[in-house]
Amino acid sequence: MEHRREATTRLFEELETASDEEADRIRDELVRLNMGVASDCARRYRGRGVATDDLDQVAYLGLVKAVRAFDPGRGHDFLSFAVPTIRGEVRRHFRDLGWALRPPRSIQELQSRVLAAESDLAQELGRSPRPSDLARHLGVELDQVLDALGASGCFAPTSLDVPVVEGDDPLSERLGGVDPAFDTAEARVTLAAVMRGLTPRERRILELRFFGNRTQAEIGVDIGVTQMQVSRLLNRILARLRERLLADAEETPAASRGPAA
Repeated sequence: MEHRREATTRLFEELETASDEEADRIRDELVRLNMGVASDCARRYRGRGVATDDLDQVAYLGLVKAVRAFDPGRGHDFLSFAVPTIRGEVRRHFRDLGWALRPPRSIQELQSRVLAAESDLAQELGRSPRPSDLARHLGVELDQVLDALGASGCFAPTSLDVPVVEGDDPLSERLGGVDPAFDTAEARVTLAAVMRGLTPRERRILELRFFGNRTQAEIGVDIGVTQMQVSRLLNRILARLRERLLADAEETPAASRGPAA
């Protein structure tokens, strides 16, 4: 690695005084010398839906651009400029050709600005820019830069039939279903308030009728009254509950408006 770094530095020094024909040869040598760096940059993006050969070719293109754009006069190491340039080229490939799920347009546009700024900042700072550096340079919030960096664009969707861990159940078996109690949750909350005003005997009647599915005759035997009396008691209880529910419904909108000005 040290040999490559020294050789790269020497070639860039020769490039400054080389003729046009000689300059092309030196640039070609610089590219060949640093192809391993490009491959290392591409490796972190493998397994995201783009063929490995394609990734390597895009990384090599980024390396060529880095060789042509690098300015040794700024006094920084070539790799500190080349690595962000190569990664930016790979991300650009994902952004343009590899979206599996597209993020909002604002994130896509910011990602383009981030990719363009990475190379400039790398040469200016002498290192790969941090997300905070990019945020300051672009004049945006750090969270927005993190979102843009995270939206690399080609995360291939994983099948729900693939086990999370080898030998384990597939992800589809872990997905929750719709809880049927959701439909009655609001009714339960509303009724709980009005049910508190009932006597234990009245609650017992409702429990036996609507939860125990008892007949009026069976309820009468349980609480010691006739079937006719059970019928009248049920009608009175339900009428009171209905009145309280309606009264609460009328009071709620008024309460939500707050006190009058």
